[in-house]
Amino acid sequence: MASTFQAVVIGVSTGGLQALQKLLGQLPADFPLPILIVQHVRPDAGSSLAKLLDERCALRVKEADEQDEILPGTVYIAPPNYHLLVERAGFLSLSADPYVSFARPSIDVLFESAAEVFGPDLIGVVLTGANFDGSRGLQAIKQQGGTAIVQDPADAEARQMPQAAIAATAATGVDYVVALDGMAALLQKLAPRRATLPHITRGRNA
Repeated sequence: MASTFQAVVIGVSTGGLQALQKLLGQLPADFPLPILIVQHVRPDAGSSLAKLLDERCALRVKEADEQDEILPGTVYIAPPNYHLLVERAGFLSLSADPYVSFARPSIDVLFESAAEVFGPDLIGVVLTGANFDGSRGLQAIKQQGGTAIVQDPADAEARQMPQAAIAATAATGVDYVVALDGMAALLQKLAPRRATLPHITRGRNA
């Protein structure tokens, strides 16, 4: 059966720069899915992360803006001090609402909003981190029929976030626990040959 995945969401914290450089750097320029990322950063961090990754990766990487259209083959990084959310019309929105899971941007906020929109056509990825943000969001992705990928805690710079994600999804089970070196190959295997977003307004609960 052909893949129907429409998007990838990634959450990462401690050790994130190195993890994202390795993962995104191994994806080809024609990787078809949009990738939405929350990396925990200081509120005053500026936009240097997106610029650095864009310079070092074949994919286009940009800091997300209010009402950005979600386009195939583009990587969107949550800006410092703003939650990143997915809207049903196929656009992104930013929010300065209070911290969630002690973070803004919060991985849980992105994952939960994306799960509502993409339903079973979403891939959620939790990478290295020293807290539990993303565990509730990954659980929401699984509840909507999406696919959950977690970096092997033994392979992570900080294992707490991957461990929390695995524990939170114990009832349904994580689909893949893999080392970072194998993550890009797995995403390429799961992705469709060509991505379109025709059903973005028709999440499972739409």
